[in-house]
Amino acid sequence: MAFDTTGFGQADGGRYVPISEHGLIGDLRTTALVGTNGTIDWYCCPRFDAPSVFGSILDADRGGSFELAAEVPTRTRQFYFPDTNVLITRFFAADGVAEIQDFMPVVDESREADRHRLIRRVICVRGILPFGARIAPRFGYGTQSHTTHLEGHTAVFRSPSLTLALTATAPLETDGQDVWSHFKLLEGESHVFALDQIGDDVPPRACPRAEAQEQADATVRFWRHWLAGSRYHGRWREMVNRSALLLKLLTYAPTGAIVAAPTTSLPEQIGGERNWDYRYVWVRDAAFCVYAMLRLGFTSEAEAFMGFISERGILRGMGESGPLQIMYGIDGRTELPEYELPHLEGYLGSGPVRVGNAATGQLQLDIYGALIDSIYLYDKWGQPISSDRWDEVGAVVDWLCERWDQPDEGVWETRAGRRDFVYSRLMCWVALERAMRMANRRGLPADLPRWRESRDAIYRQIMRRGWSAERGAFVQALDGHVLDASLLMMPMAKFISPTDPKWLATLDALTTDLVSDSLVYRYDPTASPDGLHGPEGTFSICSFWYVEALARAGRLEEARLAFEKMLTYANHLGLFAEEIGPTGEQLGNFPQAFTHLSLISAAFNLDRALG
Repeated sequence: MAFDTTGFGQADGGRYVPISEHGLIGDLRTTALVGTNGTIDWYCCPRFDAPSVFGSILDADRGGSFELAAEVPTRTRQFYFPDTNVLITRFFAADGVAEIQDFMPVVDESREADRHRLIRRVICVRGILPFGARIAPRFGYGTQSHTTHLEGHTAVFRSPSLTLALTATAPLETDGQDVWSHFKLLEGESHVFALDQIGDDVPPRACPRAEAQEQADATVRFWRHWLAGSRYHGRWREMVNRSALLLKLLTYAPTGAIVAAPTTSLPEQIGGERNWDYRYVWVRDAAFCVYAMLRLGFTSEAEAFMGFISERGILRGMGESGPLQIMYGIDGRTELPEYELPHLEGYLGSGPVRVGNAATGQLQLDIYGALIDSIYLYDKWGQPISSDRWDEVGAVVDWLCERWDQPDEGVWETRAGRRDFVYSRLMCWVALERAMRMANRRGLPADLPRWRESRDAIYRQIMRRGWSAERGAFVQALDGHVLDASLLMMPMAKFISPTDPKWLATLDALTTDLVSDSLVYRYDPTASPDGLHGPEGTFSICSFWYVEALARAGRLEEARLAFEKMLTYANHLGLFAEEIGPTGEQLGNFPQAFTHLSLISAAFNLDRALG
């Protein structure tokens, strides 16, 4: 069944909604993407990294979806219930106005945490509108068959790995696989659809209108109560709040893990091969999230992530690449084998669709600086770390003293072999410097002479070999000449003064080579091959780093203009994907934690600089 969705931009003749035309809902265990056409086209159950149930964003024909829309031509608008993650999609037609309220109740661990309820309330607010729904799950990324049993207002979808129950106040029909419904709403009338994971201990349960209203109210209260803990009251409060709510949505409550993004294989270039699975815990991304959360006053999220690190013994690991892997599963698992799903065509035909991530085995030395910096900040702004955690930090720093001076794959996870990346050296310096700060501030035992010797050696190496006299700038790799936007972190990491002549020259060079309007490219892949084919868009985290670098350099008018320009690239809800394409389209996995945490940092520091 195809619904007429006249009035909003679509790609590929309407088979794919643009990436930016989505909102995100979730319950701190998993999430769902809801298009402005009313379709849920991405949903993994029961958790972020589970196989998709609805995956039509990766294959419009085989991925599965939950369609719900007016059956007449409409214009649509989408917004969040203020200060919450309850999403509202409105339909404006000639004869009436209606809205869908989409949300996932955040359930206490002790009360039906395994139900994973997704609720869709359809309400006619003016006039009269006919609606249609089609629920077409495709389990296991569309690889598993299922049966459908319909009895009255309840449909049970049963696959080998997962069973879902759909309860509705509207009439349901089935063809043995999919379920659909047609109904007409008058002003003031509503219908409810609730999709639950069920099992032996979680039976199907109806969701009458009164209960749906109660759960909606409870969900609103939860998100507003949580957001009230923010201490940011600056100029860009609405955007910062939305970013904070998004970062919270990407938290896996049972373990405290923070995923990089809730999707897999949304392309960095339409038709290209840069399609990756981001539903895991990148040490770097999660550590930066801790910084952003602490900056806003959310210490419990930082504490939960520290619990994830300690309870799973992550600092005590010792694999081929060292104590830390660059990423982990949301349950702390270390094996994330990468494979392709050839039966799915990919978003707009952008295959391959990948599950898992082969970058797990890469050596990326910068993650040590990111993690130890987050531990330092938590120790300073949250709770002092325990003696056991300090012993683990000390062991990691001792390991780093022996191995900082080696090539790695770098922050951008290049697949063209290891190199001596300056950013990796920079963050090794951060790891040593922050560990020394903790030791000195709290009088903790440490081999400070050895740590200091390594820290200073890194500093001298970067200043001597990371600086190119030919380019008049710090460069991507030792003794090289290619620029890299990761170097925007140099003043933010307090490695160099933001007004140092060498840094200001680097900032000017980056502006000339990598900045387009306010948008920043990571590097030039033609000058620095990364082992992958094709170009990519500008990297949004780098664009916000650029804003912060300008602000710290005292170039406040430039910084503010660049920041305001960046905000225009957000979607209608204030959400960002990983990258921005040539004509302003959102590219890559969506929405992305990295982008939003850097937005928070840029807003906070620019606001403070402006006074």
